[in-house]
Amino acid sequence: MSDAMWHTSSYSNQQGGHCVEVAEGAVTAVRDTQNRHLGHLDVPAAEWTALLRTATAHG
Repeated sequence: MSDAMWHTSSYSNQQGGHCVEVAEGAVTAVRDTQNRHLGHLDVPAAEWTALLRTATAHG
């Protein structure tokens, strides 16, 4: 995932709060913007899509 196209969550604010980065593809990678050195969590793309649909429907 080192060459992945990471983007910051739309829920992150300009002061650096609640920062999550995502790299989407066949596998979606999620990491903490402020602790990139700790690695990332890989989630199958279908599961990531299901999570976003559920969060959007209930959020």
